[in-house]
Amino acid sequence: MMCLFVTIRRDAMVRGGGASVRALRTQVAIVSSLALSLLGLLAGCSLFVPKLVAPQLSVVGIEWQKGALWQQKFRVRMHVDNPNDRTLPIKGITYTLEINGQEFAHGESAASFVVPALGEAEFDMNMTANMAGTIISLLSHGTDANVEYHLAGKISLSEGLLRSVPFDQHGTFKLQ
Repeated sequence: MMCLFVTIRRDAMVRGGGASVRALRTQVAIVSSLALSLLGLLAGCSLFVPKLVAPQLSVVGIEWQKGALWQQKFRVRMHVDNPNDRTLPIKGITYTLEINGQEFAHGESAASFVVPALGEAEFDMNMTANMAGTIISLLSHGTDANVEYHLAGKISLSEGLLRSVPFDQHGTFKLQ
């Protein structure tokens, strides 16, 4: 806005006279009103963007597809609980799973699906893992060790103003 003010002022100085000062004040008032209106409009838009709570994901089953020593492919059946009061039309989910700070697996959903408001659904995920590297790392910690995991990703929605919902879950499990 400062740049605009300088431009208007330079034009007013070229014209000269008392009328140009009044024109300058009028132009500044109009620009200021427009700027305040724009800020109000942007603040108002934030009221229409829904606040979504990240759904809770859990594993139902894992089916081995194919693999070798350093890379394995799995189909993972997932269960999702939607704590939101609106239906979630999910276009896709991408995620990364780390164990003890090392990437263990990554993947994406196999197809789009819908989770009802305050409801639940099951869906399939394609997962690529490096179990050999993770097993070597876990064995070096010994048994009875607490293992940290980090599951993070993004849920992409097919409609609505908010098009993605990030999720980030941390926890530990014990090797037995």
